[in-house]
Amino acid sequence: MWITYYIIILTTAISWYAWNMSPKLQHLGMLRPYLVFREDRWYQLISSGFLHANLTHLLFNMVTLFFFGPVVERSIGTGYFIGLYVASLLLSSIPSLFRHRNNPSFASLGASGAVGAVLFAFIYFFPMEPIYILFIPIGIPAVFFGFAFIGYSFWAHRKASDQINHEAHIAGAVAGLLYVILIVPRGIDHLLTLLGLI
Repeated sequence: MWITYYIIILTTAISWYAWNMSPKLQHLGMLRPYLVFREDRWYQLISSGFLHANLTHLLFNMVTLFFFGPVVERSIGTGYFIGLYVASLLLSSIPSLFRHRNNPSFASLGASGAVGAVLFAFIYFFPMEPIYILFIPIGIPAVFFGFAFIGYSFWAHRKASDQINHEAHIAGAVAGLLYVILIVPRGIDHLLTLLGLI
């Protein structure tokens, strides 16, 4: 479970450094699909996941990772957890990458896609575990939280009234589920068990 903590420390350090020491790093590292295709800045698919817009953005992602990451890492193993995180960083950016490839003003950053993948891996393995939100004293079963999260993300994406990349949240959730079902050993068996087929 130590990899989760290393990711949190590394992401926090890089985000802090970009805010306080090198604004140029923030500019070069964030995902800009227009430049990815025209200047081959493919590294931005990864680098953008270690940069955040502000402290609130960083805290939201890292606190979520802190609570769910260690459980998922223990459940699937460190190697598969690293694969989950990196693959989801890449895959969660794909919809935005193609949708905004001709938009020079679009930019995105943050670990939300990968963190969302970890969250949904947790939901997959522990669907009835309670998830607590802020000051609400009653836990919500993880699977219901997942449905609510996806529903809200679709609604917010269509409304498009904020600067949050809800597209990446949805893509990250899907990438996380596909990874644990298709790549993680016994992942498909767990799905068949949930469906009552074995």
